[in-house]
Amino acid sequence: MPKVGVYNMEGSQIGDLELNASVFEYPVNEAAMHQVILAIQANKRQGTQSAKTRAEVSGGGKKPYKQKGTGRARQGSTRSPQWVHGGIVFAPKPRSYRTSIPKTMKRVAMKSALSSKVVDSHLLVMDQLTMEAPKTKVMADLLKKLSLKKALIVTGEVNENAWKSARNIEGITIMPCNNINVYDIVRHDTLILTKDAVAKLEEVYA
Repeated sequence: MPKVGVYNMEGSQIGDLELNASVFEYPVNEAAMHQVILAIQANKRQGTQSAKTRAEVSGGGKKPYKQKGTGRARQGSTRSPQWVHGGIVFAPKPRSYRTSIPKTMKRVAMKSALSSKVVDSHLLVMDQLTMEAPKTKVMADLLKKLSLKKALIVTGEVNENAWKSARNIEGITIMPCNNINVYDIVRHDTLILTKDAVAKLEEVYA
């Protein structure tokens, strides 16, 4: 079973924690992670881009000049795509980029992402992350002691004080366990889990 260090709010290691091998020692499937990340990014797209075709731009009702005898190429409208202010060929229209991923692939990708952090020694566990009030300085000092600059912090439940303390720190993202996703795990250098978050992840993915 893999082991990771457990740290307190002072940034000191107070012990080790054995992780569930079926979740944190899973064979890393990069293809599944790639597919899920593409789906997450696609689902974030608004799909509101729009341009006008030659049927939608104003003007162009009259033939600009006669068909023959001018020495120029024949033209039927000043709103053809080759003209300035003409319509757009195959103009983009509002659409949905949403794509679905099988639940089995999502589970494989999540366990692969978690295991990859363990393999790279980029996962650590916090004994607890309790703060009486939002204090950015307290969170910044903790991250400095742990030598972390770009990290994802995952708590077991919504921790508003911790979230408010970290939201203004560049490179730091904090979220509850039920919002965790493969994309956020991969794009951060280090993954920090609280003990209750580890328990919930093992309960869901074991």
